[in-house]
Amino acid sequence: MSNPEKKLTVEERLTALEARVDAIKVRDRGPKSERSMTDDDAFRVKFGDLKDKSHKEAAKELGLSYGQIYSARGGYTFNHVKKDYKAS
Repeated sequence: MSNPEKKLTVEERLTALEARVDAIKVRDRGPKSERSMTDDDAFRVKFGDLKDKSHKEAAKELGLSYGQIYSARGGYTFNHVKKDYKAS
């Protein structure tokens, strides 16, 4: 009982594995956060001049991460920032 397939050396297997890892595409969600989001930032992305921009574009402009913008717009954070926030 013999295996007709060629046996790969450890080096060959490692090289093949590294090539597969390098080929994995990672979704680019934009910049990493440079600071914490403020109430004013949250107002801008929810109701202000950045409300019509994508999460990624707003994050880049403010120096925040995609996740910070997503969380604020989705109501996971900054729930106290409402449309009438600037009036108070």
